[in-house]
Amino acid sequence: MELRHLRYFIAVAEAASFTAAAKNLNISQPPLSQQIKDLEEEVGTRLFERSSRHVELTEAGASFLDHARMILGQVEHAAHQARVIGSGQVGMLNIGTTGSVLLGQLSTLIARFRNRWPGVFVRIHEMDPQAQELALLSHRTDLSFVRKPRYNADLVGKVAWQEKVGVALPADHPLARHETVELGALRQESFVFLRLAESRFARYLHDCCVAAGFVPNITNEVVESYSLTSLVSAGLGVALVPECIRNLSRPGVVYRALADPAPEADVYVLSRPNHGPVVASFLEATEAMSG
Repeated sequence: MELRHLRYFIAVAEAASFTAAAKNLNISQPPLSQQIKDLEEEVGTRLFERSSRHVELTEAGASFLDHARMILGQVEHAAHQARVIGSGQVGMLNIGTTGSVLLGQLSTLIARFRNRWPGVFVRIHEMDPQAQELALLSHRTDLSFVRKPRYNADLVGKVAWQEKVGVALPADHPLARHETVELGALRQESFVFLRLAESRFARYLHDCCVAAGFVPNITNEVVESYSLTSLVSAGLGVALVPECIRNLSRPGVVYRALADPAPEADVYVLSRPNHGPVVASFLEATEAMSG
């Protein structure tokens, strides 16, 4: 039994006529009659009572009609679900990231994506960059948003959006009077820093300080960029932070841009090469926003 048998059967039942049904199906009547005969033989009973004037369902045919409509409805629903999943409109998306990246454009990107594709459930996994890479490779997440990722031949990475690095200063710091600050002007300062042992971004910022002519005097290290501002507020030092940290208000802390060429805090999106349609849709949304 094939789906066309069910469609032909429903057409005849609704038209109560082989002639009318054949016209509606855009086929000739003899093949239609043969298809219905084949269906009845396979089912093992007559589905129609035929006369020279009309065609009507038998009791068995009336019962079969209900099931045939239900089956075709389920097939159409299954096809629709396959289409929307295949187009990236429905599904689950697991994103690994850090808290500081969420402070920036990622939260806006997720909101826009969910507004366009409400059938996709987005789950955020906040973790350090090394854990993000492992989660992505083990298929526990689908995408990662991270600064200064290390090269991995098994992953695809591209810049999601660009950011610069600024400096968080105590509000009463002499340099707070300036709109921009030279990185070299911080050579005598105490720094609170991201953990050098765990963050490639932190090591990059350390190298930028060295290139500016000094080794930063690091008094405290933390995991997240937004934690740095709490230490600056407590008077424990100054901090080099992504510009998105400006969105975080802390009493007694001001943010100043670094003079060009300022260090970069670009955010990269990482994915596996063979990703599904939901990931492809989110990557397209990412590219559209950054473009």
